[in-house]
Amino acid sequence: MNAPLTPADALRAALSELLDGLPPSQAARAVDRLIANYRGRTPTDAPVLRDRSDVAAYAAYRMPATFEAVRSALAALAAALPADWSPASHTDIGGGTGAATWAVGATWPEPRPVTVLDWAEPALDLGRELAAGLGVLDGASWQRARIGEALEVERTALVTISYVLGELADDDRRSVVESAAQAATDAVVVVEPGTPDGYARIIEARDQLLAAGLRIAAPCPHSAACPIEPGTDWCHFSARVSRSSLHRRVKGGSLPYEDEKFSYVAAVRPDAVPAPSRITRKPQIRKGQVLLDLCTAEDGLRRETVTKRHGPLYKAARDAEWGDPWPPHD
Repeated sequence: MNAPLTPADALRAALSELLDGLPPSQAARAVDRLIANYRGRTPTDAPVLRDRSDVAAYAAYRMPATFEAVRSALAALAAALPADWSPASHTDIGGGTGAATWAVGATWPEPRPVTVLDWAEPALDLGRELAAGLGVLDGASWQRARIGEALEVERTALVTISYVLGELADDDRRSVVESAAQAATDAVVVVEPGTPDGYARIIEARDQLLAAGLRIAAPCPHSAACPIEPGTDWCHFSARVSRSSLHRRVKGGSLPYEDEKFSYVAAVRPDAVPAPSRITRKPQIRKGQVLLDLCTAEDGLRRETVTKRHGPLYKAARDAEWGDPWPPHD
């Protein structure tokens, strides 16, 4: 008997089936334009995903990466909350083809009311098609809505906003985060590209969520000001993304994977226990020691050296990854 597909594998299979026959050259042209939008500074009052070709290209190239980035952020949120917590309902603002809804379903597989809000009807249509084979999204509501100042969000346990804020003008961006904070009874998770501009948008959202009465659950070990001096660095993390053969045809590259860089913030209303500190760079493994760059609750940014004399902690440090809490939960 074959093992059931993981959500990530199911997503890749659904994309391959749905996009079979799409001319790679057409998809590649759309991908190039979309990458310029997502990595650049192109606030707009119109949807970035304009038609079926755009949406198909986005799904092929960006959806798996968005899924893995959001899933990483949700894993950090889940680790900070009680083990028996799961969102009773979920609204995804600017959800497009639904990558974040797949990530929520992968993190908490229980069925729940799900609402995806986006202003691009082709994206919603394709998202609905992709979700048809995933039981956790049965009955999800895919609603067209202008993502901006006029956005109205009904009360819900969890709100996600992923790779959206960079598309918006300043007033719209702040209004969307404010709407999310007002609507969320439990948590808000915001994910942006792991660039200096993406991090700046995350810091702005973080400040808004704190002002609205939420507390930071991840990645920060505290709800105080970020210790990074503006303009000197930016906080971001990395998620490993498997490349499908379709993905390689669309955008080239021979490696079977790529690393998606992202910044995020998860803020909550319930009691949460943030990590004591978090690893903010790839650990440096040297002979007999591991160097960890940490963001801590008490000392801000600092480097910790773990050596063999630390016993089991040394093995844990060698196994630790960028973005992990430190010390390990166990």
